[in-house]
Amino acid sequence: MRLNFRLNGREVSVEADPRSRLLDLLRSRFHLFGVREGCGEGECGSCTILVDGLPAAACLLFAGQADGADIRTAEGLQDETARALGEAFLERGAVQCGFCTPGMLVAAHRLLSVDPDPSDDDIRMALSGNLCRCTGYVKIVEAVRDAATRLAAHEGLRHD
Repeated sequence: MRLNFRLNGREVSVEADPRSRLLDLLRSRFHLFGVREGCGEGECGSCTILVDGLPAAACLLFAGQADGADIRTAEGLQDETARALGEAFLERGAVQCGFCTPGMLVAAHRLLSVDPDPSDDDIRMALSGNLCRCTGYVKIVEAVRDAATRLAAHEGLRHD
């Protein structure tokens, strides 16, 4: 089947088995290795992507579900929010082995796009579908909060 969708801001068209996993299509055909397979059951969040702006587990989606959709992976997050998150994750030590990081960044990016000033509970809830075996989450929550603060300061500078 010919699938047509928007991937990380550009229109793509690819011939694919619509019953194959979207995770496999993104990795094998588009070389988007930030979409990681952890559990293959939608439990770990390593394959988190945005589908029409909402977080989704790529391991649970059929490739055919991408047809007509707007798909964004960690590689496609290249705005001020993504930069603030990346800097904060590095500075706060929220990245250790790095396996969960792309999924965490996608989920955090979505949160900050709808709630620019989330509470720690809001951050924990937004990241609850993403598992990390290294950090204990404290540094990750701090990094997301720090990114929100940076973005608010940046917004204040832009309006002056």
